[in-house]
Amino acid sequence: MEPLSDAAMRDAETPDPVWTVWRQDDNGNQYEVSRHDSRADAESAAATLEARGHKQTYWVARRSRRHSTK
Repeated sequence: MEPLSDAAMRDAETPDPVWTVWRQDDNGNQYEVSRHDSRADAESAAATLEARGHKQTYWVARRSRRHSTK
């Protein structure tokens, strides 16, 4: 068995990830838009927002529930 990489060890220690959709507007301001229990749900939400055609950029990031306030 191979040892886990540092990134894999951090992932293993991260309880119950929350997938967060973020938005950056055309002025560079970044905002949290929504949180989801699965990456697929978060990606779907981001794609729906992107499809609206506004200038904002949307992306998905993983966050630990331990650091979550919602």
